[in-house]
Amino acid sequence: MDPQCGLLLKEVNAMQYDYLIVGAGLFGAVFARQMLDRGCRVLVVDKRNHIGGNIYTETLENIHVHRYGAHIFHTNDQTVWAYLNRFAEFNRFTNAPIANFKGELYSLPFNMYTFNRMWGVTTPRQAMQIIEDQRQAAGITQPKNLEEQAISLVGTDIYEKLVKGYTEKQWGRDCKDLPAFIIRRLPVRFTFDNNYFNARYQGIPIGGYTAMVEKLLAGAEIRLCTDYLENKADWDALAKKVVYTGPIDAYFGFRLGMLQYRSVRFETEILDTDNFQGNAVVNYTDRETPFTRIIEHKWFDPAGQEKTVVSREYSSEWKPGDEPYYPVNDEKNASLYSRYKALADRESRVIFGGRLGQYRYYDMDAVVAAALDAAEKETL
Repeated sequence: MDPQCGLLLKEVNAMQYDYLIVGAGLFGAVFARQMLDRGCRVLVVDKRNHIGGNIYTETLENIHVHRYGAHIFHTNDQTVWAYLNRFAEFNRFTNAPIANFKGELYSLPFNMYTFNRMWGVTTPRQAMQIIEDQRQAAGITQPKNLEEQAISLVGTDIYEKLVKGYTEKQWGRDCKDLPAFIIRRLPVRFTFDNNYFNARYQGIPIGGYTAMVEKLLAGAEIRLCTDYLENKADWDALAKKVVYTGPIDAYFGFRLGMLQYRSVRFETEILDTDNFQGNAVVNYTDRETPFTRIIEHKWFDPAGQEKTVVSREYSSEWKPGDEPYYPVNDEKNASLYSRYKALADRESRVIFGGRLGQYRYYDMDAVVAAALDAAEKETL
């Protein structure tokens, strides 16, 4: 595969493809693989100068750096796990992040180590009682927002130290103004299990995600640094169907208004040490620290590197020109998306996929499952 940056339409206007896939991220790559295996002709275009979307990894100092933030693959779906293992060998990385509150270190997920550090308790019954007492003191019966949901799950002390500041930095909104469901998937365990994910399968591709995506896209025509929306009609004319994984509101020219996103900025540096923080991910949960977390990439796949690479992650409100990362989960944006979805449903030649095309947060295994499902339904 030899991806090229840029493509003049006059170079391909005599060609014909079965599928034009807009976006070389995970959804587009899996869909492309399925169609290529059926013998279809596939053209993939992407605005960026690399494949892989947000799971792109680049190599610095023999370390596979997750340029767009930490991505740990985890799933209970045996079909999805078996599928990706065709294209990569996964290591045994286990996600066990640490929370740093003004120098105090706590275990994430919230478990007996966390409860012992916070309250000095040594049994699950003691921890449960403190959480229940704090929930009752807060007068919460049916959680109506993220703050009330968090207190119901872990109590007021843990909420104040380990949830509130981090969440408000990440979303740029008061926890009282965020929906409860955002935090319902937060792992809370009355055991000493430090594994963040309740997943049967977990790991990171040995060699990085980019190598895996290269194998998924093998055999496809690929053009990078290419903005599909700038010449949409001309690109559409090249293929029988289009798979669009960009922002759904941008596809329709923002005619109904702009959906809101949170964006993320990374400050990455190479350090002349072999161990900066001793863990892949450390969350900084106080409100005063400007970044949300520090990622030390070598711990995703350690190989005795003499140096290390760290990335500080800053969350911000999205604006045109920024990378959109997380859809804003509130009533206003959900309503606007439903209107765009109605427009999308009328586009008979276009499949909308991925987190931007469907305006939803996707775990990687759900992206793969959705792409496989979309491909399975296809008949040209």
